Amino acid sequence: MADGDPGLYGPSSVTWQMHADPVMWVAGIRALYLQALHPRAVRGVTQNSDFRRDAWGRLIRTARFISTTTYGPSEAAQEAGARVRKVHARLTATDPDTGERYGVDEPELLLWVHCAEIDSYLHVVRRSGFPLTDEQADRYIAEQATAAAPLVGLDPREVPADAAQLARYFERMRPALAAGPEARDVAAFLRRPPVPLPLAPVRALLWRPLAHLAYAALPPYAHRIYGMPAPPPARVTRRLRVTGALLRRIPGRLRWQLPPKHILRAMARLGPDSRPTPYKLRTGVAILDGPGEGTAR
Repeated sequence: MADGDPGLYGPSSVTWQMHADPVMWVAGIRALYLQALHPRAVRGVTQNSDFRRDAWGRLIRTARFISTTTYGPSEAAQEAGARVRKVHARLTATDPDTGERYGVDEPELLLWVHCAEIDSYLHVVRRSGFPLTDEQADRYIAEQATAAAPLVGLDPREVPADAAQLARYFERMRPALAAGPEARDVAAFLRRPPVPLPLAPVRALLWRPLAHLAYAALPPYAHRIYGMPAPPPARVTRRLRVTGALLRRIPGRLRWQLPPKHILRAMARLGPDSRPTPYKLRTGVAILDGPGEGTAR
């Protein structure tokens, strides 16, 4: 790995600044709620992994993947993507209604997972007060579309490259979404993941509020599909902004000391000026005020 390698995105990208924000944890939970509404996609998870027993391991592996592909050298990012593609290539799932067996690496399913993640990351981070203009939001979506090829094997030409395209994608997908048994199982798990008894108070104090906030931040159509109410949008926005403000008070250097320390390693590789910070994006700030219907704006 060569010194000075900026990786797939580099310090001048929106991705570099945004993925360091601590509210990304809430955004990641929202993405899981949203992804579970695609029946074929969620079966790929429930039929191939015991996510109930390895909940925290799965979350940590996902966070490690995002961190590696964002801040790691190009070689490390591409190797992480290759490992994910290799795992997906050998996994299948079965439609219980038709008996059809299909691969979990079908482009349609990979695209849904990708778009649900990108929409969730962008929506939650912006709505929580992170400074991002509409133009910068489009840049972020385009950066993620370009990286979709080396990371998950999608054709970048088939991936939404701006907020308008992403909104149209979700509009097309809505008739295919449903809250079947697997989706409700995932939602119940996210609200109350299993933990050792001594950690139950920690789950109630820390995890449950974040999980409820992540669900509340879903688009209204997702609440209707799940059939579970959510607070009024204005209240959700206030809670997201308060949560964002509190989490951002934790110094970055302290947060980044937690494994896998990819941000600190990137700064050591590229110099202190590569430190991710929202201040680099503060020109012409536009902050999201409402939830929309599942778009990144």
